[in-house]
Amino acid sequence: MKSDRLLSILLLLQTRGRVPAHELAERLEVSVRTIYRDVEALSASGVPVYAERGRHGGIALLDGYRTDVTGLTADESRALFVLAAQGAHAALGLDAAIGSALRKVMAALPAPHRPAAELTRRRILVDATRWERGPGAGLPVDHLETLQEAVFADRRLRVRYVHSGTDAEREYTLDSYGLVSKAGVWYLVADRDGEPRLFRADRVRAARLTDEPVRRRPGVELADVWELLKQQVERRTGGIEVTARVRRDRFGRFLRLHAGALTELVEDGAGGGAGEWVTVRLVWEEVRAARVLLAFSDAVEVLSPPEVREELARAAAAVSDLYEGPR
Repeated sequence: MKSDRLLSILLLLQTRGRVPAHELAERLEVSVRTIYRDVEALSASGVPVYAERGRHGGIALLDGYRTDVTGLTADESRALFVLAAQGAHAALGLDAAIGSALRKVMAALPAPHRPAAELTRRRILVDATRWERGPGAGLPVDHLETLQEAVFADRRLRVRYVHSGTDAEREYTLDSYGLVSKAGVWYLVADRDGEPRLFRADRVRAARLTDEPVRRRPGVELADVWELLKQQVERRTGGIEVTARVRRDRFGRFLRLHAGALTELVEDGAGGGAGEWVTVRLVWEEVRAARVLLAFSDAVEVLSPPEVREELARAAAAVSDLYEGPR
């Protein structure tokens, strides 16, 4: 409706200041010509709005024209923007409505609270839907406050972390994008060595902020990384999980062939000489699919589960029988 669009334009201008006409058109899914007509309609109704053409032009309100709401504290303002991930609203057909509501709330916030509210919107997500099959209920989190501090302070984070299926602690330096609560389980979404990773907060054994600024990939936001990682988890939770170790000098080729099945990479795997092996976790739809690992001969050893080890032993024995004795 035109009235809703006019209000959205007004609220966007109050929040952002000068906005290019083409950006307003993209946000509101109309043509640039329609935006200029709407600006004329707002001006005719008494709103002090004007358009500046040219390379650095845009649509803007006269300085000092804004609405304001008092009575909200800084924490209350931030709390309003800890919202569910996009999919939760899409299921109810409310994605457009939540976007409109956020613009109205942001425009109405006292000006000093807006930066904190905007930062919270970009760094915290709540996804109420449970994994179809995958990570279970979360445990108490000891270091959530430190993780949150790193997220909002834009500092690199040093953690000691325990991966699933092992008691060994690994130490990592992470560049965090934000925190996600997935059906009550908290996750840290971060880059490790420039690659996106998901860390369950209840598996963090120690955490501290470093003095280094965070090194996020340019233009990448929490919602983008979360969507990518969530899809990876959901694709891989329906099959059989295999833990294996790969000789480091063959790992590059292994990764090129089996990256699609990889769910977790743990440096300095178990067994062998120091640094000789890399431990990986992979998922296949069925036990027989893991036979492809035999192509790596003694460069790959399956550690678990037993049924996959037995399947590979049977396959290897069948090949051996085929070539034994004279032809």
